Amino acid sequence: MKKLFMSLALVASLPIASLKAQQKNTKGNVVAYFGEEKKVAVHEGTVLHQFTEGLYVNSKLNYGRIPVAKDNLAKQLFDGTFATPNAGATACLTADGEKAVWENITAGKDHFFKNRHLRTGHLYLSYESDKEQLALLATTANTATFVNGMPHEGDHYNFGWSLVPFHMKKGTNEFLLTGGRFNKMKARILTPKQAIQFTKRDITLPDLILEETGEKWGSIRIVNATDRSMKGYTITAAIEGKEYVTPITVISPMAVRKVPFQVVDIEGGVAGKLPLTLTLKNRSGKVIDEVGLDINNRTKFKHHERTFVSDVDGSVQYYSVAPSTDKTSKNQAMFLSVHGASVQATNQSRAYKQKDWGYVVAATNRRPYGFAWEDWGRLDAMEVLADAEQLFETDPQHTYLTGHSMGGHGTWYLGATYPDRFAAIAPCAGYPELLGYASNHKMYKHATGNIGETAVADMFSRAQNPTKTKLLAKNYLQSGVYIFHGSDDTVVDVELARDMRNFLGDYHNDFVYYEYPGGKHWFGNNSVDWAPIFDYFKWHSNPAAKDKKHIEFVTASVGVSAKNHWITIQQQEEPFAISSVDFTYAEGIKGTTKNVRTIIFDAKALELDGDVNIEIDGQAITASGEKVILQKTEGKWSTIAGIDAKEKSPERNGGFRDAFNNDVVFVYGTRGSKAEREWYYNKARFDAETFWYRGNSTIELVRDVDFNAKRYKDRNVVIYGNANTNSAWNKLLKDSPVQVRKGKITIDGKTMSGDNLGAYFVRPRKDSDKASVGVVAGTGLKGAKATYTNQYFLAGPNFPDLMIFDDNATDQGIKAVKVSGFFGNDWSVKNGQFAWKEAL
Repeated sequence: MKKLFMSLALVASLPIASLKAQQKNTKGNVVAYFGEEKKVAVHEGTVLHQFTEGLYVNSKLNYGRIPVAKDNLAKQLFDGTFATPNAGATACLTADGEKAVWENITAGKDHFFKNRHLRTGHLYLSYESDKEQLALLATTANTATFVNGMPHEGDHYNFGWSLVPFHMKKGTNEFLLTGGRFNKMKARILTPKQAIQFTKRDITLPDLILEETGEKWGSIRIVNATDRSMKGYTITAAIEGKEYVTPITVISPMAVRKVPFQVVDIEGGVAGKLPLTLTLKNRSGKVIDEVGLDINNRTKFKHHERTFVSDVDGSVQYYSVAPSTDKTSKNQAMFLSVHGASVQATNQSRAYKQKDWGYVVAATNRRPYGFAWEDWGRLDAMEVLADAEQLFETDPQHTYLTGHSMGGHGTWYLGATYPDRFAAIAPCAGYPELLGYASNHKMYKHATGNIGETAVADMFSRAQNPTKTKLLAKNYLQSGVYIFHGSDDTVVDVELARDMRNFLGDYHNDFVYYEYPGGKHWFGNNSVDWAPIFDYFKWHSNPAAKDKKHIEFVTASVGVSAKNHWITIQQQEEPFAISSVDFTYAEGIKGTTKNVRTIIFDAKALELDGDVNIEIDGQAITASGEKVILQKTEGKWSTIAGIDAKEKSPERNGGFRDAFNNDVVFVYGTRGSKAEREWYYNKARFDAETFWYRGNSTIELVRDVDFNAKRYKDRNVVIYGNANTNSAWNKLLKDSPVQVRKGKITIDGKTMSGDNLGAYFVRPRKDSDKASVGVVAGTGLKGAKATYTNQYFLAGPNFPDLMIFDDNATDQGIKAVKVSGFFGNDWSVKNGQFAWKEAL
């Protein structure tokens, strides 16, 4: 514990006057609030109707951080029992069995409908149109929007970004808005100025850099309020006479999509804002729309923003930099800083004074709220780290991680997930586990009530293991840990930090714990830019793999975290259960494993030549080669040349959400009935809208008849529809042991019948060694509409490889799940683990 006492002594030795001065410094620019980026002005057309009268009901919604959400009114919309409401009429029964009644509501002068029950309820609006016409619906502060029965993403963070093209019917048009974070909602209908146009709602731009030339990426949303796909369009970006033309991939009918474009970084110039003109042209070269923006021209030696194209989905993401004041040295330190909820990365980086020995780089989590640094937030952090390390040529042995609030959680989580990447971590005002911090985190252990066959729900709990930080806590042994928390924090209780102090105290000999006296959740830039943290970082370096003689490593999914220095866990015996290794290198490699099927020892990283002596779980093996791969069969280890690329591995491991990575494309079915065709397109569009809103994503929607496997080679595909309604099914899933067809689902010979079954599952793409295929399908229209219940773009819940459910999922949640589980390492059902609610 020597280092611990030394560190605490250093903090305690700061002059009292200094501490008092810092405590008074409560100003800072990190903490932002809901609606900071709200767009109020309307540029896309004229206001046709501002809603001022409506009906609301306290239906006691609770989406929460659960995988299968309940919505009784959505269930009514889908099964055709929804009745046009009247004040005093019963809307539905709540989860408590109480009657929920419609009540009148009037908007205020600011056009917001306000009532405390809107947070857990629904708002019903209607509009009588005297003709059919194209229109745009703009809603604010709601979670989801049903437009004439079809679901769309809402604006649950109150940014004012929502814009839904729709066909206005002659007669009554109905809109149902669901509640969420706020006790208010607003809605209006716009007549678009033109059918295809830019919208300024949500733009991502890089900074131009005075000392650099070359191309940089931005992105902007395009409205396609027509019944035709936009093909062959381009965006021309012009700055001071220099132009760059970017082709746009398909934008689907009646959709809004955020698309990437390139800009040319001019050479030199004057610091400040420069005019940027974007011109949209069709395939004939005709100008369709034009918009003027301002773009920053900044020096790379001051705070600035950079962008990159994500491997997840081809979207443009940004990160913010507080560069080193040392303008010449390479191999400096890297400080990855992860922000709190509602905070922009640009605010995060500007809370730090520039350092003279390293770069502070603030990732975005893909949005100010994003994914709580889990899921795609985790991927964003690591993509930013990789991009910044290459750009600034930093020293990988001096890479550090820190963050505040939700970013404090991100620090705990990323530090446990990637233990060989960081020399030290510093969670500030953080909570270790997201579900432990959320009020309804016990869902996975039956907080939704007695679901009967608990093994079905337990599969979801196991899928959640990669985010259960304490299960991975032994990984902190690879890094120094500095815990920093305000003693009077009422947002993230200081008891969470004290608990982690006690937890680490049982086994860790290199951590510091410090409570800032009287500190609230945010007490100025010192809340993150705390000098003793950076002093602590200076003491720590991440040893090269050859110098790492002892490794304890824990993971719950090799698809999330597989490697620690010279050890890679390539396959598990039980998927998503805890796997661990404990190995020491001296004259040879010796250690033990738990829940490991395939393991790789990197002899090259250890600088070993010739034979490598390994003792694993008491068994002696001598092998040679740059990488020694061992696999366990019936309890005995043996060397292998490598696993089949078609098997599960860190590159392709499941669960279901893994399908939404690897430059994913959504393919929707165009067969079946008109209602089925309409639903599957709308569901694919709804998912694309949700991924955009929550994750700043860009998703290409492709008709099944237009899908070409070679054109989308090695990319993930999510199929919307079953084998009868989506013609891409046989191209990608013909040999799958799970088949969804009209009226039935078969799972390795077992059949479940009915037109009301829905399914999510992920499979390896048979024509690729790395790509996956995700499935969102139903056995009929009822089953297809049951797939609305997803929460797979919400931070917190996680999914196994497969789940089958019926149409009661919309109002019963996880109770309606019939089957859940994981495929085997060979992607078979036979060698997998599944829980069945009912025996077949």
